[in-house]
Amino acid sequence: MFYVKERLNDSMEISIEITDENVFTHCPMCGSEVSVDIGEILSDGESDLYGTAVFCDECSKKVKSGGRYYEHK
Repeated sequence: MFYVKERLNDSMEISIEITDENVFTHCPMCGSEVSVDIGEILSDGESDLYGTAVFCDECSKKVKSGGRYYEHK
C-alpha cells in the first residue's frame, strides 16, 4: 500500500491510502481537475510525478487537433 502523509499541525497528522480513485491533478491548459490513474501514467517506466502533465479531455482534443496551446505560467 502507498499513501500520502501530511502534518496538519504539531499534534495532528493525516495519512491517506493512494488508490485508483483518489489521485488528481490540474490540467496545465485550463486548470480543471483531472482524475489520474497513477499506474497507467507510470507504466512506461520513464514518466515521473514531477515532470508529467495530464490534460483534461477537452484540452487534450485541442492539442491533438492542432489547436492553440496555452503554456501555463
